[in-house]
Amino acid sequence: MTTLLDLKSSVLRQVQRSQSLRTRREAPPAASSPLTHCPPEPLPRDHDDDVSVAEACKKLNEVSGLRGMGYFKQIAKSVRSNGSASSGSEENVDDFLGCINISLNEIPVAGYDTWFKLEPRSSASKVQGECHLILKVFTSQRDTTLSKRDTNVSIHKKLLSQIVEYEHAQVKQREPYNWNGQVSPPAWTVLTHHAVQTDLSPLQQAIRWQCYSNHHRNQRLCYSLLLRLLRTIDAEWDPPTVRGDLLSDSFRLYTEHCLCLMKNMRQVFPCTSAAAITRYELMLGIGYMQNMRAFKTVCPLRNELHLDITTAVKKGTSEWYESLIAQYKPEEGSLEEQLKKMVQVIDAVCADVQRGQNIYNKLFYAVKVDYFSISYRQLEKQVADDVNVAMERVCGTLEQESSRLTQTMGETIFELFMSLKILKGFREFLPLRDAKMLALTGFHNWFKSSIHKFLQIVHDRSCDRIRKAVETDQLQPVQQAKHSCSAVEVTACFSQVREIWLQLSWPDSAGAFIFVTRLTDNFCNEAVCYSEMMTRKIERNQLARDHKNFTVQLCIGLNNVEHVRVFLAHLPRDLDWPGVERAMEESCGAEGKEQVYKALSGQLFNMDLDLQREAKRLITVLTDKMQPELRRYIQHISLSPDSINNDDAVSPLMKYLQDTMVILTANLVKENLTVLQSMWELLLRMILDAVTENRGVQVEFYNRFQYTVETLLQFFHVKGDGLALEDMKSGDYKVLDEELKLNKCSSFDLIEQYYLEKISLQKTLKHTPYGRISVKCYYDPPEQRLTVEILHAADIIALDANLSDPFVIVELCPHHLFPAAKSQRTQVKLKTLHPVFDELFYHVSPEQYRHRYACLTFTVMDYDWLSTNDFAGEAVAPLSDFCWPGRPNASAAGKNVQPVILHLSRSKPKPIMRMLDARTGDREAQEFVRRLKEIEKSMEED
Repeated sequence: MTTLLDLKSSVLRQVQRSQSLRTRREAPPAASSPLTHCPPEPLPRDHDDDVSVAEACKKLNEVSGLRGMGYFKQIAKSVRSNGSASSGSEENVDDFLGCINISLNEIPVAGYDTWFKLEPRSSASKVQGECHLILKVFTSQRDTTLSKRDTNVSIHKKLLSQIVEYEHAQVKQREPYNWNGQVSPPAWTVLTHHAVQTDLSPLQQAIRWQCYSNHHRNQRLCYSLLLRLLRTIDAEWDPPTVRGDLLSDSFRLYTEHCLCLMKNMRQVFPCTSAAAITRYELMLGIGYMQNMRAFKTVCPLRNELHLDITTAVKKGTSEWYESLIAQYKPEEGSLEEQLKKMVQVIDAVCADVQRGQNIYNKLFYAVKVDYFSISYRQLEKQVADDVNVAMERVCGTLEQESSRLTQTMGETIFELFMSLKILKGFREFLPLRDAKMLALTGFHNWFKSSIHKFLQIVHDRSCDRIRKAVETDQLQPVQQAKHSCSAVEVTACFSQVREIWLQLSWPDSAGAFIFVTRLTDNFCNEAVCYSEMMTRKIERNQLARDHKNFTVQLCIGLNNVEHVRVFLAHLPRDLDWPGVERAMEESCGAEGKEQVYKALSGQLFNMDLDLQREAKRLITVLTDKMQPELRRYIQHISLSPDSINNDDAVSPLMKYLQDTMVILTANLVKENLTVLQSMWELLLRMILDAVTENRGVQVEFYNRFQYTVETLLQFFHVKGDGLALEDMKSGDYKVLDEELKLNKCSSFDLIEQYYLEKISLQKTLKHTPYGRISVKCYYDPPEQRLTVEILHAADIIALDANLSDPFVIVELCPHHLFPAAKSQRTQVKLKTLHPVFDELFYHVSPEQYRHRYACLTFTVMDYDWLSTNDFAGEAVAPLSDFCWPGRPNASAAGKNVQPVILHLSRSKPKPIMRMLDARTGDREAQEFVRRLKEIEKSMEED
């Protein structure tokens, strides 16, 4: 099959035989494909050089797919809306030329008339149809005005432009951006032969670039086509062949148009369209132009392209922001409406910055432009200027006495602050050198006074919510929890305020300290207020409920308070106290850190004390309600006859406690089991009162209560799941245990216990207001006697007109242990507070010195001539310290031992005195108490 090139050669050889064209220069060889369309594969050459014109046209039509008039008729048929032209009609050509918007005068002559000037060989030739008509048209226009006025380049450009517009129009409605510049085979044939016949092959790529780039300014076009054309120009660049003015204007116009599109990129290439972003990425291939040899040659003075792109991006960003302001009009309306509109503006800016950072910025890598930094800095500056002006108006309004920050206004200000914070947060994507000095660096200072007022509104609102929550609370547990809905509402309020603070994330350390202190104070006040309201609510309900229902409600109330207390225990973490402390330490040193710690921890500590107080108040309500029943059961134990078994006497009390314990353990959280401690202490006090009221009774009475205490101890301990034994065996337990043990003792045992307590007390004395006495005690084995030297006394209290007449009574105690020992006394030293005695006293019976309660008593008295002597003070010294046989200093050398300083006191173990006093039938007990009462009477008279 003959190829198109072979056909063309055959036709040209016939044309050369023509007399009119034999002297013309032979046409140059065909150029490469002008567009993306490639010519058909070569066909076998026809060796018949004398092929007829009709056969050549027929074969040409077969190759190119033409019928009838050929290419022109084919296009005319494709665009006409009615009918088909008759073969060989001259009007059909006019129709086609009208369709492609070109007149007969603009038809390029050179090349086409050469190709189609085919003389018929005879009148009977079959080529007198379409080809003869084309011959007539082209030969008649050889010497037209157009061929004289316009150059071949201009003609080729016009022809190519018309064809491009026509071809693009065929696909524009379906896929305007996907047209890659491909034209139909006939159009390609016409353009190729015109370029060949007019010697335009070296300029053909430049002309194509001019036409397509110019077409791009008016129509949507695939940018990959333009990039391929640029690469082709760069690959085939030949400066001597291509004039600079042929490309310089097209380069300039194309660049300006692309920069204009970049300026309006948000509208032209919206990021919501993936196809638009792809086109934009291809368009940014304009950066390739700057490195082209052709561009550097024809545009030597052109600015660097990335600078032009930077200017376009900055200007486009500024214009977009101005359009945003014009859309929302934040300067109109009330102050609150203005701030709301400003929030909308900033949110739109944040969205644009986000899109720029995620999408657009990546596209600009190809042209070496940091799109995000340019657009962000431009927008951040404009937003800062507008918000600064708006906040100045807000501060000025709030400073007026009659002005008050409303809740909606405060929420709007907070929303504006958060929008600015989000916008400022994008600075982390900037280079470090660009992130230091930004207009929004200290924007939080614009909101300081407003945020203070806003936090007060938040506090007031939280208090209202808490009050309503308590009023509507039915004191029913929430699902699986043991607290009620009001506790949930309170912690929800706290959580919301905490989130507000976390969102604020105040950067200034001093300002953060003030805010954190205020928030902590608000939290503590709200928690204490809630606990007080809860306590009052339960107190009002106690009369309208039975014991069980009231106990359940009280447990829920305790759990509510505990739930809030546990939540607030995390305040140091939630409000980032350590961060505030570090910031203050950096700015103010260690003193600043200590100030923060004391202020914040002090608030939390006081709040915890207040909550514990309210919890104890609720527990007291419960124990007070239980007191009548508990007192009745304790009285039952007290009045039970000795014939009743201890278990039977105690069982009513234990059953009541067991029923109460079931309610408490089922409804209380573990942290609130301290209510058991209160019940335990209440029972101890009741038993102690019962024992105190029944002194001097039989020992079985005290044994029964001893058994009761031990039973209660095991009951509240619950084998380790209840109260700890070390906590239970303290305070009143020790007093009651001692009371029971002492009441079970004999009178002599109580007297001995009395002196043991006196000895124990003496060892703890360091300094008293009653003075001191210096003595020396030692045992002499040869003589088997105890020697006591009373040396002197000092700082004795004045009992007679600022002076005293002191003397000392020395006794071996207790008297029932030393029945033969007599009390001894020193001489009276008149009118002195620092008497010197230097007197010796002797005692015997060393076998009795080993008792730990055996002691020497030194009683300092003030001699009175007219009445009884006055008691000044006393001291005791245990004999076991220095005088039993076998001790190293128990020898004659004991005279050289160092004196002992004993501090005087006037205290008496009164519980033992009361026990002995209650034993009215015991002579020894009554005699001992009588002597002690005389001393007490003397002290009372002083």
